[in-house]
Order: sequence, then C-alpha cells, then structure tokens
Amino acid sequence: MGLKNIIKKAADELKVLTGDKSKDKEYSNERAFPDVMTAEKAFMDSKRKLFDINGWSDMEGINSKFLLYDQHGKPTSGEPQPGYFIKIELAGPPVENWVEITELRNEPELAEFIVHPSVKPSERSDADAEIKHFFVKESSSTFRVVREDNILRAFEIGRDEMINNQGDESGDRSLLNTLIAEGGWAGFQKIQWDKLTRYLVHSDVETK
Repeated sequence: MGLKNIIKKAADELKVLTGDKSKDKEYSNERAFPDVMTAEKAFMDSKRKLFDINGWSDMEGINSKFLLYDQHGKPTSGEPQPGYFIKIELAGPPVENWVEITELRNEPELAEFIVHPSVKPSERSDADAEIKHFFVKESSSTFRVVREDNILRAFEIGRDEMINNQGDESGDRSLLNTLIAEGGWAGFQKIQWDKLTRYLVHSDVETK
C-alpha cells in the first residue's frame, strides 16, 4: 500500500471515529438443497426463524440478546410489524441498544425487514430523547432470506453505518458509542451476523 493510500485510509478512519463518515457492510450465507421442493419447505422454516426475533437469542456460542417489543413498548413473542422495536443487548458491554422496524416484506420467495436506530420506546414522546444506539438513526440494517430455485440465501445488510457520537442525539453516550462501534462491535459484528445468516439457512445444524 502506497503512502497516499495509507494517508487516505487513516483520514477515512478518523472521519469514521468522529462521526463524519459512514460505512456499508454486508454479510451473507447460502445453502443448496437437493431439489426445489425441499428448498421451498426449508424456506418456510427460514421465514419462521427470521420473524422469531426472540429466538435469535438462543443461538449457540457467544451471542447478543434480541428482544421484540410492540408499538407500545411492551415485550411480545409475536411476529414483528412496522412500528415494533427490538432491544439488542450486546455480548460485551451491558448497555441497551434500540432499533425500530420501519419496513417488512413477506413474499413467497423473499422475506425481510429493515430497522433503524431509535430512542427507547418509553421515551418517544420526548422531543429531546437521545438515540439509544451506537449508530445514528439514518443507519439501517436489512435482515433478509430469499429462495432462488433450490438455494436459500440469508443476508444482513448494513447501510450508512455512522457512529452516533455527535450532537444531542448521542446524549451522554458519545464516548461509549465510539468505543462500542469501533471497539467491541467492530470485531464482533462479523461473528454475530455470520452466525445469524448461517442459522437462517439452517447451516448451523451441520456444526452442532
């Protein structure tokens, strides 16, 4: 790597650390089945797993905890809906991170939902409430399963991931958000989403 590239990379990382630059990331896994009929049955189970968000917490090994809340901020075991919330407790620091489900699709060969960082549901009425997440509210994550013939694919697609460490939205979490985003989460992100996408296409069964 040339000196100019090294300098550019360092400058880009500095912008990330100071909340001035965003990143896009994508994680995926796929699994081929013997025939379309078998893949169709497996896809139905993939959709069940995708929408059973509370069940994500039961994946084996080091894992975050995922808890679904309805539009009133009450815990629920039902299927997610736009306007519902997910509380994410990372495997490392004991701090809550909240996202809101903003879009959901449930089709014969594709299912997905999109989330954005949000305030805590109980604080929605407070105009000055801080975003309870280490990324800014413009960031998004798409969780998707899709069947193409006899192949299942699962994705976690992160877009505009920018550290929430600037302005009023970060509140008193600016330093903590930076440490999480560029520290523990930066290293754990690949493990977490690889684990989840393997789980969604049932590849995790082979490793037990």
